[in-house]
Amino acid sequence: MAPIESADRATFDWTGWSPQEVATLVFIVRDGQILLIRKKRGIGAGKINGPGGRVEDGEDALACAAREFEEELLTRPIGLVWAGDLRFQFTSGFSMLVHVYRGDGVEGEPCETEEASPMWVNLGEIPYDAMWADDRFWMPRMLRRETFRGSFILDDDRLVHHFFESSDATG
Repeated sequence: MAPIESADRATFDWTGWSPQEVATLVFIVRDGQILLIRKKRGIGAGKINGPGGRVEDGEDALACAAREFEEELLTRPIGLVWAGDLRFQFTSGFSMLVHVYRGDGVEGEPCETEEASPMWVNLGEIPYDAMWADDRFWMPRMLRRETFRGSFILDDDRLVHHFFESSDATG
């Protein structure tokens, strides 16, 4: 897709939108805390996020979420359920669909790897200023166990437009 001009951002037509990449994110929430990572490489390196990554050919999103979690933190997530979908359109032309999963535990203790440094964070202390700008819009919905579908236009990591569909969307 061609870059989006600033005049087109608020009126971007999502009809027929198709992502160049499909990915997943996983968030484990238990005992008043959420498991986050500091991403060490790839898209969003240096930011705090959840473990996740690109869906491989022939792989479904749930399998990808579990695989990426295991690769990044050397442990298995427990009780993963679909929480929502995020559509990202970057002004550069790049586009990505992200399936978000929420879980309620892990087998063992998450370990630091070349990709991620794990951290348990109290739910009232989520470091949104160190995360992607869109996280503060959808993450509270996930934490309330609402399902969501959000669409975001980003200029690099600066949010320039967003909207949500019904919070009773199903996956």
